[in-house]
Amino acid sequence: MNAAAAFFYLFAGVTVASAFMVVTSRNPVHSVLFLILAFVNAAGLFMLLGAEFLAMLLIVVYVGAVAVLFLFVVMMLDVDFAEFRQGFLNYLPIGGLIGLIFAVELLLVVGAWVIDPQIVKAPVAAIPTGITNTEALGRVLYTQYVYYFQAAGLVLLVAMIGAIVLTLRERTGIKRQDITVQNARTKATAMDVKKVPSGAALPEETV
Repeated sequence: MNAAAAFFYLFAGVTVASAFMVVTSRNPVHSVLFLILAFVNAAGLFMLLGAEFLAMLLIVVYVGAVAVLFLFVVMMLDVDFAEFRQGFLNYLPIGGLIGLIFAVELLLVVGAWVIDPQIVKAPVAAIPTGITNTEALGRVLYTQYVYYFQAAGLVLLVAMIGAIVLTLRERTGIKRQDITVQNARTKATAMDVKKVPSGAALPEETV
């Protein structure tokens, strides 16, 4: 076994173990930390494949932004997990049924999965030379799969708007800015000029 194979099994094993701990950890903070560990090891797998750009994106975007945001949200929210577990037994039958369906589907997929011998003989596109993997990825993403890329962006936009609409709550008793009223203000309505004699003070009602 060479060094590349050893690092592959190391990164792959830690990634699978971290992903398992993300699901099984009872503490949500620990789950996010295991998720960060899984992202870091997945970036190591991308490095072994020679995809340095994808590895950097995984570290910068997912670890540096998404996972850290999850961690901050989980730590800042005062979530009563004991209250969530009170109705656990009520949903146990339907949850067990869904879990059984997923288990059967996974067993069918794993049991019926075979490698097509024609895949090895199928011709593949030649890797372009003289360009970086970032440029090669951009050519494929914005030419051959540009419509799928735009569709994915549209789905994410709709999901973001839906999350905002579902979580937005109307608050009462809060002063809100009315742009039309501000634009309609004139010099006469915005200022009140008081003529005060020299040496006299302003009346109490104007102070």
